[in-house]
Amino acid sequence: MRRGINSLARMVQQVLALDPHTGAIFCFRGHKGHIIKILAHDDQGFCLFTKRLTDGCFAWPTTKDQVAVSLTKAQLSLLLDGIDWRRPSKTYRPRLAG
Repeated sequence: MRRGINSLARMVQQVLALDPHTGAIFCFRGHKGHIIKILAHDDQGFCLFTKRLTDGCFAWPTTKDQVAVSLTKAQLSLLLDGIDWRRPSKTYRPRLAG
């Protein structure tokens, strides 16, 4: 997950054929599945959020023909909490940091 704001915004335009300036939230998952990046644009500019799970992987929708998938706010919230939004149940939560 080396891509930053500019390259992710370009990917939204070129691969998804969407405008990244619309205020929509775009989620990208790392190859191994434990890192997720969220690209969003507000009236002032782009924001890029990164989250890395200590253990496990983010639940990601499987698609055959689609490159983009729409999620509800509730599904996105579960995704960011590390919960499989397709079958909600808590995932690993570390007791100590480090």
